[in-house]
Amino acid sequence: MERCCTIPVRFANDRALIMGWVPLSIPRAPIRRTWTHPVLKNLNSDSAGPEYRLEAQIGFKLRLANQKHLEVFARLMPDVTPTQFAVMAKLRDEGTISQNQLGRLVGMDAATTKGVVDRLRKKGLLQSAPSQTDLRRLDISLTEEGRAFADQAVITARRISQETVTNLTAREVDRLLDLLDKL
Repeated sequence: MERCCTIPVRFANDRALIMGWVPLSIPRAPIRRTWTHPVLKNLNSDSAGPEYRLEAQIGFKLRLANQKHLEVFARLMPDVTPTQFAVMAKLRDEGTISQNQLGRLVGMDAATTKGVVDRLRKKGLLQSAPSQTDLRRLDISLTEEGRAFADQAVITARRISQETVTNLTAREVDRLLDLLDKL
């Protein structure tokens, strides 16, 4: 194999890191999976055949599950939204962090994070200050009132999670969480 046609790569396994050379372009056939589940069976089909059932689709079921969870959340924690709670719970765990880092940790874009932080600041639950190390950065932390609220909210959040999965066994909950992590 000529070097001009190869690139160095690292292969890692559980025990060692191996350096090797592989061709620059490896011809590959398109991967065609054969699905057996009815929801996934006709993924490669361009037809909108009659076998499509909305009620059997993963997105539809995830939305219904999320709606149930949001109903429980709104009933048990009416003072904040789930995204506001996520921000407060993460600040409770992390302490003072930059607004940018906070958004990344809770999976929100910069604009959404700014809006959530602004609303919580107006409620007196968060405070912000210019970073001591980088003046372009804004550091966010809980106020004393915010810390007390977050401590109580975490207890309520456990009840929300329990009520959301009340029809599942402990084993089913573990399996569901593992499967959601894979998405």
